[in-house]
Amino acid sequence: MMHRHHFRLAAALLALALGACSPRASDRSAVQRGDEAFALGNFDEALAEYRLAIRQGADDPSVTARVAHTYALMSRVDDAGSYYLDAAARDPALVDQAVGDLMHLARRAWSTDDSFAMASAVETALELRPGVGVGAMALPLARHYFENGEYGRALPFYQKAMAEGSDSMPEIVFEVGVAHDEIGDCEHALVFFERFREMVRPWEQGEVDWYIGRCAFTLARQMRDRSHSASATRATRELEQALQLVNRTVEVGEPRNIQAQAWFEKGEILAEMGECEAAMEAYSQVRYADQAGSLIDRAQSRFDEIYFGRGLEHLRDGRCR
Repeated sequence: MMHRHHFRLAAALLALALGACSPRASDRSAVQRGDEAFALGNFDEALAEYRLAIRQGADDPSVTARVAHTYALMSRVDDAGSYYLDAAARDPALVDQAVGDLMHLARRAWSTDDSFAMASAVETALELRPGVGVGAMALPLARHYFENGEYGRALPFYQKAMAEGSDSMPEIVFEVGVAHDEIGDCEHALVFFERFREMVRPWEQGEVDWYIGRCAFTLARQMRDRSHSASATRATRELEQALQLVNRTVEVGEPRNIQAQAWFEKGEILAEMGECEAAMEAYSQVRYADQAGSLIDRAQSRFDEIYFGRGLEHLRDGRCR
């Protein structure tokens, strides 16, 4: 099948070389010799002739496309991509050929577990035609980027894979959560972590609980900070959501080294909501958490402010201190 494709392409290239759209006469000799070598399967020789034509001043993008296609047949992904980008920029009619070659290279690289070549080919194809379908390569591409720490690049491919039904695989759901977490998007990360937690058995939840607790605590702090500059109604909503999140950190009990901070934060949120007794209870739990350290004194101070009535000037705005 591939041989017939090559010979058909060779015939087409020869026709182009002789037609009205052929390179100018001064380049024709090198291009024709390249086409003849290509038709015989001598790709190194064909490449040398095509590149000679370019060095001699050939500026027809069809010559550049010949170089790109020859590199593609030699599985030289980066070189093929570079020349196709140049050719297609000067003649958009070459985009179809370029994308076809590059996606063929990507599938071939995937079949040989060459994830770097696969990703390089797909990246260039997407540059030429944004939104080009990657089919079953979506998940391998996502995992390639994930494993190499390129989480932002991984996420669109995870989304494509999940649209095809891969979201039924717990490990994929977890990886998507981690990818969101790594780019600082705890809000979306938490959704995937909670979904993963529901999919696995209790004794498999330890690692995800760590992520859930940390992300929930991070979001709780952010929401409490936002409440300080929000309108009264919005501030109430922010504090209620912050309380739900910090409660989640306490519920899962992870990470253990921030449990004291979580209880203290819960006390701060409740105090700002005017829930004074609940705030005192949260402050009192700080001393029982691991690695409480200096927070014990701060929590006791907050407790005392409420219990002994210090900071009563804040009661007018509904706060406990």
